[in-house]
Amino acid sequence: MSTTEHSAQNGSSATAGGTATSGGTVTSGDTPTAGGTATAVATVDVDRSDPVYRAWLKEAVRKVQADANRSADTHLLRFPLPERWGIDLYLKDESTHPTGSLKHRLARSLFLYGLCNGWIRPDKPVIEASSGSTAVSEAYFAKLIGVPFIAVMPRTTSPEKCRLIEFHGGRCHFVDDSRTMYEESAALAERTGGHYMDQFTYAERATDWRGNNNIAESMYQQLRLERYPEPAWIVATAGTGGTSATIARYVHYMQHDTRICVADPENSCFFDGWTHHDPHATADCGSRIEGIGRPRMEPSFVPGAVDRMMKVPDAASVAAVRALETAIGRKAGGSTGTGLWSAFKIVAEMVGQGRTGSVVTLICDPGDRYLDKYYSDDWLAAQGLDIAPYAAAIESFLATGAWPE
Repeated sequence: MSTTEHSAQNGSSATAGGTATSGGTVTSGDTPTAGGTATAVATVDVDRSDPVYRAWLKEAVRKVQADANRSADTHLLRFPLPERWGIDLYLKDESTHPTGSLKHRLARSLFLYGLCNGWIRPDKPVIEASSGSTAVSEAYFAKLIGVPFIAVMPRTTSPEKCRLIEFHGGRCHFVDDSRTMYEESAALAERTGGHYMDQFTYAERATDWRGNNNIAESMYQQLRLERYPEPAWIVATAGTGGTSATIARYVHYMQHDTRICVADPENSCFFDGWTHHDPHATADCGSRIEGIGRPRMEPSFVPGAVDRMMKVPDAASVAAVRALETAIGRKAGGSTGTGLWSAFKIVAEMVGQGRTGSVVTLICDPGDRYLDKYYSDDWLAAQGLDIAPYAAAIESFLATGAWPE
């Protein structure tokens, strides 16, 4: 260890009798004695500079920033709607990031935040509580800077996500109850001397919501030449709550009129906590829609920034991602379906009110991670999910513009 710690006394020393012997007159920091003679007060100086660590830190930050510099922006895709409606529906395709999901942005921000705060150290593991996609992205960045990574995840996490975490050099640590992920992650960090990243606390503060190429700034830049460049609504889903917080804060900061809707799945407490102004709301079990929905109100979820919330049935989420594949030929994860279902409902409202404009939602991650779940009829049957009524509702909406409720 190259860290040096020493105590300095400002170039002066005190005699046994307390008289300053600095070679000059003491004019500051003096304590008068009973006889009137001043005694210099020593400056306590502890220097923990570590040139080796700072060199490592500088290189680690460079590597993370270079990854962002190499990455092009993600696409803004249009969902085909009837031209006569005068409404454009867009999907920000976050599945095109190097690690295949919206969480790549978050993981990059969290690593920079942890590095610049001095929390991530050479050879010490980074540990994260995750339902999968954040862990995939964090494993990627841990490998990039050369530190170990451990993902604490529910045992029900999709095998493909587990494979991707291990592909990037991470290790999977499973828990049977998703509500215990936080405590287990903190305990692992304590045992190993590593850093618990804690995305659920730091997601909303690690990203610069004022700009700096965050997801909201990117959306508005890509919409700049569209016929409705300022969307009426942006629909997000909440896992940590960091994405909705970033988008909402940016919208408010830039003085846009856009409203923010957060779509919540079954088995999540965000909707109940938001509607009842209850920061202590909880859910009894974990979400079936991986990546979103939480059993507690997470610190990164910012209720006051959100204009509207919807509670979306899981079967509706699945029906929506299957409709997306039919419309644009792309499979997406279940969280994309949760947001898309809510976006459909908002579009139907606008049609019914005779309003024109644009709506934006997200493709959060690719569907090939969930072929054995949301694209499996056997899995749907085992879960007791019947998507037929929701698929029929989407088909009717796309044909008529009316929301069939």
